[in-house]
Order: sequence, then structure tokens, then C-alpha cells
Amino acid sequence: MLVVVFDVYLKVRLAKGHTGLLVYRISQPKLLGKMNLFETEFLRGKSQPITTEMVEMAYRKVKSNGGAAGVDGKDMSYMNAHKTGELYKLWNRMASGSYYPKEVRAVEIPKPDGSTRMLGIPTILDRTAQQVATAVIEPIMEKVFHIDSYGYRPKRSAHEALKRCQQRCHEYRWVIDMDIKGFFDNIDHELMMQVLRHYIKEEWIIMYVERWLKVSTIDKDGNVIKRTKGTPQGGVISPILANMFLHVVFDAWMEKHYANTKYGTIRWERYADDIIVHCKNETEARYIKNRIKERMAECKLELHPKKTKIVYCKQSNRRGGYKDNCFDFLGFTFKPGSVYGKDAEGKGQRWLGYVTSISRKASKRLVTQIMKWKIHRATGAELADLASQKAPIIQGWINYYGRFRLYCMHSVFKALNIRLIRWVMCKYKRFRRRMFQARQFLIEISKAYPNLFVHWRYGFTPDQF
Repeated sequence: MLVVVFDVYLKVRLAKGHTGLLVYRISQPKLLGKMNLFETEFLRGKSQPITTEMVEMAYRKVKSNGGAAGVDGKDMSYMNAHKTGELYKLWNRMASGSYYPKEVRAVEIPKPDGSTRMLGIPTILDRTAQQVATAVIEPIMEKVFHIDSYGYRPKRSAHEALKRCQQRCHEYRWVIDMDIKGFFDNIDHELMMQVLRHYIKEEWIIMYVERWLKVSTIDKDGNVIKRTKGTPQGGVISPILANMFLHVVFDAWMEKHYANTKYGTIRWERYADDIIVHCKNETEARYIKNRIKERMAECKLELHPKKTKIVYCKQSNRRGGYKDNCFDFLGFTFKPGSVYGKDAEGKGQRWLGYVTSISRKASKRLVTQIMKWKIHRATGAELADLASQKAPIIQGWINYYGRFRLYCMHSVFKALNIRLIRWVMCKYKRFRRRMFQARQFLIEISKAYPNLFVHWRYGFTPDQF
């Protein structure tokens, strides 16, 4: 084992105000370079099977995800500068069983409806420790999770859930749009630990998860709030704990009792706590909704009385109607809409189909984000600078929301083009208070450089508004 010997000089106060130096010689493992230089000898005497490699890999994952500092104020720049020492201390405590997480910093995040939700931000070291446990839990649970569970899982995406939901809306006439009231804040700790012990046999994971669940929260005023239930959103381990809990509470229960009923075959898509259930008829939908409500109550959860509803997937080939015929799922609206296609004779025609497009809430949120950019005030920048600066964000919006009926993002990019016109009016004196002329100027630029802005490449040019 590599050992470095160094002297520590301590300044001490002697009698009558004199001072002197005491010299201590200390030997400790040499902390050099990367964590993989740690010697395996360090595992001797440790009570928990946690290696330095596990800690290092977890830190890399946390670093790639970014994020703010916790209550200790140690941000990512600090961690990068003191990586070796900080990770060594974390490993030493986790491996010896003496690791206890710090309080979680509470941050209020605004929601589209004007309300706020509380996000809990653990320290970077606590997020690293949670990632160590998550890396062990994930491969175990991937063999267990239901095929129609899509949230926070490797090689699964929201688009897969949306595509499957769209397909089933064409097969099933009725939908139960579920909303669990304050799910992350109301997970019962005792039930959560029962689920964890059922699937996970590693005692160190059970010990540390229990500590993470019970850790207190500190709000912006410095008040300490003790946690008796729930798991803070923002924790690395929270998503997989939520998936484990809902797998037992909902997926496995539905598969056992209602996947095949006397009414027909029930199907669903679940992305974390966002759940859509498909039924053949209204009677079945009402029956299943009531049973789910009872099941949630048994597990100390509650369906939101206003946001949980039964929806009829209205199409041209479906007679009858219902008061609710649309629902939102993962930022998209599923609703009756005009569809164009060809009939058996090859002639083009339109009919009423059940379509998927960006939701009104999502559109409003993106427009609000555009307004916050205050593009019109960036008169010191050139148009090309604005285009390159916003390109990754706009491309991300198109990649996600443009997967189904891209042209429905018209209102979002109309708002963006209007802000660009305002930028022209503010930057050039000759266009002050001349919106029409500024718009024409921007149209000419879009024709000369059609690939300048990402949304222009997809046809959302200033002349289209």
C-alpha cells in the first residue's frame, strides 16, 4: 500500500503568552490522481461491500447530470477541485456504515397552473451516495418492472409511452386519465421499506435508503422540516424508489387482477406517476376507476378528484359521445382531430380521428420561456449570435414536441418570430415603430439564410405569420 509520511505543525500557546510549534508525524494512504488508484487494501476492516470504483463511477454520473449545490454550499466547481479528498471521505463513511446524509435544500419550482411544487436538492456528495445505491438497484428491478412502465428507465423514453398510448386509443374507446395527488410527497415510508426489502437483499442499501427517506428539509428561510412521509423530488434515488412503489401498488396489482377481466383486456401506460388506463366500454372504465381508487387508499395514496377523469376517444367510426373527449399525457394532448388520408380507391379524404399534438399547457410554457429570454433587448448581439445561442434549446423542443404533428407548434414559433421582429426594431433605428418594415426585413433574411434559425429549417419562417 502506498503511504505518504508528512509532518503537521500545530501552533500552540505556551505559558505567559509565549507560542511554540508541536510537530506530529502522520502516515496515511496517498491520495493521488484518479480514484482507481486507491488500493484494495482499504477494504480491510470495512463493514459494507462498497468499493472506491463504485463511488467514482457514481460521481461521474452525478457530474454529467449537473445540478446545484446542497445545504453545504459545495457546488460542482468545488467538487472538481477537491474531488479526491471528498470522494475518499464519502467512500470511507459509506463502507464503514457511518455515512449519514445532510439535510435537503428545498427549492420552490413554479408549475404551469401558477402553483408551485417543492424540489429537494441533496448535496452533491449525497447525490453521489444515492447514485451508488441506484446503480445496484437498477439492474435488479429492470428484470421485474412491467413492460408498460416507461419513466426513468434505461432504454425507455416518453415517446415510446406516447406512441403506445396513441396506438391503444385507436383500439380502445375509453380512457381513465389518472392523477395521483402529491405522489412523491405522500409515499408511506413503512410501505416503501417493505417494497424495498422484498426485492433488495443488500442490507447497506436498506440502511441508507431509510436514512435518505427520513432526512430533514431546510427551506429558504432556514427552517428545518422533518420528513415523516414522501421522498424529495430532486434526489437521485427518488425516481427508482417511486417506480418500485408504483410497480407493487399499481402495475403488479393490475396485472394480477384486471389485465384480463370478464369485460376484456385492460392495458395501460405509466410514466412515473402519470398513468393512462385503456378500457373497452364505459361500464368497465367506471368499475376499474373505482377499484384503482380503493387500491390507492389502501396504500395511503389518493387519486386527485378533479384531475382524474374518464375520457371517450371520439372518432368518425365511433358513435355516441361523452362530456370529456380529450386528455393530456407527458406534454401532449390526445383529442379528436381532422385526419387526411386515402380511401380504398386511392382518393384523398378527411375524417375525424383521434390525434396527438403538443398540449396547450406545454405551448404556453414554451412561449413564457421565449418571453423570459428578452431577445429584443440583446441589441449588442448579431442575429447569427442569437441563432447559435438558442439553437440547442429550440432543437430540443422540436425533437420532443415535434414528434407528433409538428405543425401544431405554430403558436410557439410565431411568438419567437415576433420577438425577433422586435429585436430588429430595437437594434436598427430605421425600423423603430415600423413593425411591418421590420418583418419584411426579417423575411428577406430568412429567404437568404433559411437555415439560420432552427425553427426556420422546419418551415416556421416569418412570412408564415
